[in-house]
Amino acid sequence: MSPSASDPLDLGKLSAWAPELARTFVALSSDIALVIDDAGVIRNVEQGETDPIAPAASSWVGQPWVDTVSGDTRGKIEKLLKEASSQGIARRREVNHPLQSGATVPIAYTAIRLGEHGPVLAVGRDMRAIAAIQERFIETQRDMERGYWNARQAESRHRLLAQVATDAVLIVDPESFLILDINPSAVRLFASAGEQLVGKHVAVGFGHPSRGAVNELLTTARSSGQSGEIRARLLGSVVTASVAATSFRANDAMRLLVRVRSETAATASLDAAGAMSAGSSETGQDAVVVTDSSGRIQFANPALLALLQLRNEDQARSRPLVEWLGSAERPLEELLSQVRRHGVVRHFPATVRPAQGAAESIDISATLLTEGDQECIGFTIHRARVATPAPEPLPQSLREGLELLAGRLGELPLATLLHDTGVLAEHHFIRLALTRSSGNAEAAALLLGVGRERIVQVAGSDSSDLRQSSAGADQGEP
Repeated sequence: MSPSASDPLDLGKLSAWAPELARTFVALSSDIALVIDDAGVIRNVEQGETDPIAPAASSWVGQPWVDTVSGDTRGKIEKLLKEASSQGIARRREVNHPLQSGATVPIAYTAIRLGEHGPVLAVGRDMRAIAAIQERFIETQRDMERGYWNARQAESRHRLLAQVATDAVLIVDPESFLILDINPSAVRLFASAGEQLVGKHVAVGFGHPSRGAVNELLTTARSSGQSGEIRARLLGSVVTASVAATSFRANDAMRLLVRVRSETAATASLDAAGAMSAGSSETGQDAVVVTDSSGRIQFANPALLALLQLRNEDQARSRPLVEWLGSAERPLEELLSQVRRHGVVRHFPATVRPAQGAAESIDISATLLTEGDQECIGFTIHRARVATPAPEPLPQSLREGLELLAGRLGELPLATLLHDTGVLAEHHFIRLALTRSSGNAEAAALLLGVGRERIVQVAGSDSSDLRQSSAGADQGEP
């Protein structure tokens, strides 16, 4: 009676031919073949003669197969032998053979038992080429991930540095929504109100149509503790701004940190980020640094490195800012404590001690920031302004103008006299501002808080204009 097609094939008759079969498999399709007895001991090793994958593999004969592989893959050999013994054939498993040179050879084995009591024939393929491809793929993937995270960190760095320098920050009481403090950028942004905003409701800095949305944003931040952001229009302006609010704790009391960025400030922030990434350090650029909550530097802009006389940012990163800033009278720890307590600190006098050269007086403003779950502190640092000199004596032209007006007392009405006196004083202060700013019309305009056009208009005039104006008033001109 012939065997059924479903009956397992009896390979016992091939057991005597196991070494020849091993040699045949190596010649046809495999890199190595082993013959293992019932005790798991290697009885025969066959591999390619021209390029053997393990030249010393012949020494494995007489050793348990499990002892020829690395410790982390011994279990695979045990499972492979057990599976071949019970089922007649074992699925593919990859193991590592240590070599005398110290390297390892990864080999993927399949095994088949030649009969119920016959030897096990294990046939293996060299996996080094595939392992090299896999390793190269993994390394490439890691490089991509490193590049991605480096880009994300750079983006975060530039955003925070620009934010410190340009964003308006207001510290708000969460119950009354009254402004407790603001940073210098907020003073500039809300120019119509300036520091008068302190003590007032936060919504007064925004146009009436936006106030409801601002109140809702603050209410949500207070009740949920989560950050939120809206678009709102500033008071007296057609410019919209991004308004974000988040809660933080100060002295066991909750506060709201409101960050406002107008469209123009956002453009300035992008310009600042681009300048910082390019490594620029223009004259007059604010020194900006971001630290963790303990005061250790996370990153800084080129102006700060120039102030500290450091060659690169690596010399500052992770070091305490207190190494360079502070004084015996006002240690920097006091500033860190204040900003954690209040959220914003302005015009903190201190001293910078650069790597070389003499100490210098500076003025620091600091703002509490958040980056994800991380709390950090942003600082803007200005060199202390030189003390204002003693009042200068009135110039000859101004004295003559005042004497001319005094001589016409009784001829001109008081309103005209006051007007002409104001014109005379305006011309005097514009010329004085131009002198102190070395003829720079834009700098003079900033000193006086007027438009550059007015500076340019007055720059070429003289006191004869006043005489002509007064003469015109005498003839009935307004």
